[in-house]
Amino acid sequence: MKKHNYSAGPCILPQEVFEKSAQAILNFNNSGLSILEISHRSKDFVAVMEEARALAIELLGLEGKGYQALFLAGGASLEFIMAPYNLMKEGGKAAYLDSGTWASAAIKEAKLFGDTVVVASSKEENYNHIPKGYEIPSDADYFHCTSNNTIFGTQMKEFPTTDIPVVCDMSSDIFSRVLDFSKFDIIYAGAQKNMGPAGTTLVVIKEEILGKNGRIIPSMLDYTKHIKAESMYNTPPVFPVYASLLTLQWLKNLGGVAAIEKINNAKAALLYGEIDRNPLFKGAAAVEDRSNMNATFLLNDSAHAETFDAMWKAAGISGLPGHRSVGGYRASMYNALPLESVQVLVDVMKELEAKV
Repeated sequence: MKKHNYSAGPCILPQEVFEKSAQAILNFNNSGLSILEISHRSKDFVAVMEEARALAIELLGLEGKGYQALFLAGGASLEFIMAPYNLMKEGGKAAYLDSGTWASAAIKEAKLFGDTVVVASSKEENYNHIPKGYEIPSDADYFHCTSNNTIFGTQMKEFPTTDIPVVCDMSSDIFSRVLDFSKFDIIYAGAQKNMGPAGTTLVVIKEEILGKNGRIIPSMLDYTKHIKAESMYNTPPVFPVYASLLTLQWLKNLGGVAAIEKINNAKAALLYGEIDRNPLFKGAAAVEDRSNMNATFLLNDSAHAETFDAMWKAAGISGLPGHRSVGGYRASMYNALPLESVQVLVDVMKELEAKV
């Protein structure tokens, strides 16, 4: 039976990415070697890294605007440290928006480097909405936000205007919608949410903001060194970078970010429409902040949970249970999830309504 993968991460990937990756594991570029065993300094892999970096910049519309793309290890969690290390001055401060678990984790790490101002938080409401109406201190070294909150199902629809550098964790909605990405000075995203397998993190940096904080930065945490080494300062995560490249190629061939945004909007409209229509369900996040990537919802009567769980499992749906912080259900509708899979879930929800 076909599986409909709603896992929040590692994520669903396009079928062609699985097929090409599988072939590369057996024989990469007809070299007689596996992608798992080739040298990262080989001509074939250097070409992979160069194309992946260039394609990331192209798809974000940042060509010729002074940005560099890196594929690093350590996950987005390492960027919680690298961002302040590279941007916060000694004795300086940073401004953070607390909109969810990962934003809170980033704040915790930033406090190790200096004064960390939380401009607003939705923690008291269990992060069920995106804070609004806050002010960003003009003397902060940078402002940090998280564009999409995987656990709680909220997404920033607008971003503040400020004269200080803006850092954004886009791990769970990178390449999913059209934005003016030039408004951001650093964008980082763990691949496993919407771009590739776990093991690499895309970091896109406006190069001119670096080297101004006066800190001595350990080499492995220094963005400047990684840029100078063309994302090959140390052995990169070869296979995750290759699989991410395949996903970026798939996205470009589909029509790029603008094309996938239309599909994502259709998926979100279909599922949220059923959540709001069906008297058995209710959404967990504020309507105006609902995420197109991660829809969180609950049964109005938990007595139906056993029946519903059996039904969606029988329909071939996987990864639907919600995070323990919210409960209920979470349908992660990343780029590669087809509209057909969302229709299957909606049909099960309708069937439950008819049954009870």
